[in-house]
Amino acid sequence: MQEILRAGDTDQDGQLDFNEFTKYLEERERRLLIMFDSLDRNHDGRIDVSEIQQCFHSLGVPITLGQAKKILQSMDRDGTLTIDWLEWRDHFLFNPLHNMEDVVTYWKHSSMLDIGESLAIPDEFSKKEIRSGMWWKQLLAGGVAGAVSRTGTAPLDRLKVLMQVHGSQTQGRSMWKGLMEMIKEGGIRSLWRGNGINVLKIAPESGIKFMAYEQIKKLIRGQHETLRVRERFIAGSLAGAIAQTVIYPMEVLKTRLALRRTGQYSGMADCARHILRTEGIRAFSKGYLPNLLGIVPYAGIDLAVYETLKNTWLQRYRAGTSADPGVLVLLACGTMSSTCGQIASYPLALVRTRMQAQASIAGSPQLSMVALFQHIVAQEGFLGLYRGIAPNFMKVIPAVSISYVVYENMKRVLGVTSR
Repeated sequence: MQEILRAGDTDQDGQLDFNEFTKYLEERERRLLIMFDSLDRNHDGRIDVSEIQQCFHSLGVPITLGQAKKILQSMDRDGTLTIDWLEWRDHFLFNPLHNMEDVVTYWKHSSMLDIGESLAIPDEFSKKEIRSGMWWKQLLAGGVAGAVSRTGTAPLDRLKVLMQVHGSQTQGRSMWKGLMEMIKEGGIRSLWRGNGINVLKIAPESGIKFMAYEQIKKLIRGQHETLRVRERFIAGSLAGAIAQTVIYPMEVLKTRLALRRTGQYSGMADCARHILRTEGIRAFSKGYLPNLLGIVPYAGIDLAVYETLKNTWLQRYRAGTSADPGVLVLLACGTMSSTCGQIASYPLALVRTRMQAQASIAGSPQLSMVALFQHIVAQEGFLGLYRGIAPNFMKVIPAVSISYVVYENMKRVLGVTSR
């Protein structure tokens, strides 16, 4: 009743008069007829089980014939196993009409949850969000949330980088001992080395990725279409590759600054000048190939796991007609999918970090990606490819919690509506 009142009360007097109610019904019927016609693919005036199944498949939500039949039977009053226009209209006329834009709006996680990696597929924004300008406010809210989250978990991130680079030298060392050694070498502030550039790269990376994704999306499906899951993977991976290519020198700087000793560099600019003077411009592309290859397993598994969890919830636990999963479900799905993506791409991330750091370590061999993989496995075993993953996992829950709380507060500050 409240939803009908909100939609139909054009003069905002808190009640529906006869004219407002009539207009509401006419607009409702018009929208329902458009949806009915789009589902009725053979234009016979009836929707059957196969047409419902095809519709879900086109949206990237695979369902069985049995599941499609259950959906159909919930509307089929005359037992013909088809739905005519009247059955369709009567079923939805007074029910809140939630379409795929609601699912798109509620099930964002890339903007909202920042666990330190930026390889996830960008979030979809509905046409309403694009038109109203809400998209840039959500990106800004996500950027601020990411900055606070990364700053809060920076000591664990730096510890991860040190364990990745120094490999077997850190074997048997506890994380607590590693943190104490960092403090002993450079004081409390040394725990945040490399965090400045890590925060600075959020804005260009998010902006480039979003713009590239929107352009690739138009090339794939045109102006008005929602991408299927496979198409989202392709568009998101390409957008991620473009963004990573542009900001990659900042990734190299982040690693070098995290590894620096006390007094080695006076700041970001000094570090960049030193690398350029002693190693040349090519030093800023070291580790680029494993970084690029890491996008595919991370983005693919993150998307696949998240879509699977999302579709399971929508099919089995959806309350009434709302697509809103609630905070706990959204955080759990986002955390699980991101963690699975990290596990899959971690060996490539480790090799990338070692290649970025090779020239700064005395006596370290300058190896290619394949040779470095072989060297790590030969010297440290297969588990050597996952060196540093413990502090990486430890920062997931605090990073997710911090980024979510900041994101929600930033949305309120910026006036971003939930719907």
